[in-house]
Amino acid sequence: MLAWTIYISFLGAVGLLLLPKGSVAAARILALLTAIAGFAIALTAFLHHRTGEMLTITRVPWIPSLGIEYHLAADGISLTLVLLTGIIAITGILFSWDIEERTKEFFAFFLLLIGAVYGVFLSYDLFLLFVFYEIVIIPKYFLITGWGSTRKDYGAMKLALYSFIGSAMVLVGLIAAYVVAGSKSMALGDLAGFAFSPYFQMWEFPLVFVGFAILAGMWPFHTWAPTGHVAAPTAVSMLLAGVVMKLGAYGCLRVAMTLFPHGLDPWGFSLIGLSSWRDVFALLAVIGIVYGALVAMVQQDFKFVIGYSSVSHMGFILLGLMTLNQIGISGAIIQMFSHGILAGLLFATVGRMVYDRTHTRELV
Repeated sequence: MLAWTIYISFLGAVGLLLLPKGSVAAARILALLTAIAGFAIALTAFLHHRTGEMLTITRVPWIPSLGIEYHLAADGISLTLVLLTGIIAITGILFSWDIEERTKEFFAFFLLLIGAVYGVFLSYDLFLLFVFYEIVIIPKYFLITGWGSTRKDYGAMKLALYSFIGSAMVLVGLIAAYVVAGSKSMALGDLAGFAFSPYFQMWEFPLVFVGFAILAGMWPFHTWAPTGHVAAPTAVSMLLAGVVMKLGAYGCLRVAMTLFPHGLDPWGFSLIGLSSWRDVFALLAVIGIVYGALVAMVQQDFKFVIGYSSVSHMGFILLGLMTLNQIGISGAIIQMFSHGILAGLLFATVGRMVYDRTHTRELV
């Protein structure tokens, strides 16, 4: 049933586009019902999941000649983030209820984005994961340019460019791993079981990790986040902070750290006190925590405050991953969920309560 979180979202997007022009009320209701259905499926799967279980949802050949499959699976980590996505989807639609301009197109892009996010969290074939990861970029760009506000074209283009650069790094890393492993499979389990050489992992790990960490807002690749949040409409800001940034952190954990664990081993030498990629990324995470918090404190625009604080909070997630122990990684996952809820609600408060009543986001 979990696969239907993806299918229902995509079908809802298609259904919205087929509605007659001017069907504003119908578009809102259809979008909300679609989001509720996806959340209901996610919640049911989450409640019935047993700790430590890896649930195979579907696995069928997709491109057999390349060993690529349509393989969906879920464990506790992915189910937690799928549940978060369902919550943000419903609240985002509710807080977009007053959109009058091209309503059905807005909700169609919104559901397309939600469906792609579900797909990333449920994909167990890395080529499939990458496809969904790329689909996410398209609707978020058009949502910002079509319904955004402050420097929306600049914010959307910056977000898209950073996303494409990160995606290119990830793609190069995945192709290299696929070729070195014998070009037989892109399944996460198969590649994780292959014995990549420590030398290969030493350069492959930072390539893939940074590619995903760009979307997670890691300093100094964070600058897309505040401008993107400010430019986006309320529901899209909720999605960007609530779940899209979590895609990056999820990729760091699920792909980079799973496939290339020896990439975190000591280098054998020290450079300005740093002796491994673990030290490097832990330091960047700490800088992001402090930098994001300090910059947030001096902002006048309420959305910039939340945008920079999100950079700080995502630093805690990346730092948790770099502890390389169960407590730290579990804490990072809990922080993903909690920050997704809190940041989403904060953006909703600014967009639908503060701005609608005062017509300004300025704090002074």
